[in-house]
Amino acid sequence: MADTDLLTLMQWLSPAFPTGAFAYSHGLERVVAEGTIRDAATLEDWLTGILLYGAGWQDAVLLAHALRPGTDLDALDVLARALAPSAERLRETLDQGTALARTVAGITGRNLPARALPIALGEAAQALSLPPATVIALFLQGFAGNLTTIAVRHVPLGQTAGQAVLANLAPVLGSLAASAATATLDDLGGAALAADLAAFEHETQDVRIFRT
Repeated sequence: MADTDLLTLMQWLSPAFPTGAFAYSHGLERVVAEGTIRDAATLEDWLTGILLYGAGWQDAVLLAHALRPGTDLDALDVLARALAPSAERLRETLDQGTALARTVAGITGRNLPARALPIALGEAAQALSLPPATVIALFLQGFAGNLTTIAVRHVPLGQTAGQAVLANLAPVLGSLAASAATATLDDLGGAALAADLAAFEHETQDVRIFRT
C-alpha cells in the first residue's frame, strides 16, 4: 500500500498532472528578463533563497499542518491566502490548488473543495499512508523542478546544468521538509523580498509568457 501511495503522490506532483504549474514562473520570468538570473549559479542561489526564506518554507509548514488529522482546513486555507504577498502569488496558489483538488476528486470520488495549493495537497494526501516529511519533500522538489524547467528554457540553461542545480538542492529540500514536518504555525515567516518584488513587477511587465 505504501508503494502505491507513493506512486499516487508522485502522479499528483508530476508535470503531467493538470494543475497548470508550467504556466506559473513565481516571478522567475521577471528576474531572467532583467538579468538577475543568468546561469546555473545564480539560479541555484535564487531557488535556495525562496526555499529557505520564501514560499518554500511557508508552503511546507502549511502543508505539514494540512496533513494533520483534525486540522481546521478552512481556517488554514484562509491563512494561506492571507500570506500571499501579491495578486499573482495568490492566483498561482489558488489556481493550482483548485486544479489539483478538482482532478483528485474526479479520480477518487472524494469531496475536495478548492483551496490554496499546499492546503489542497495536504487534504488530498491525508488519505495516503506516507510520512509527512516525504510528502513535503516531494512537493518542494516539484516546486523547484518546475522553476528549473522554466530556467532551462528561458535563461537558457543546458539540461545538464539544470539537473545539476536540482541535485545540489536535494540536501536543502530534505532538511527543509524534516523541519517543516514538526513546525508550528508560529514558525511561519520569512524574508524573500527580492522574490516578492519580482512578483509585483511581473504584474506590469510588458511582454509576459507566464502568468506569474
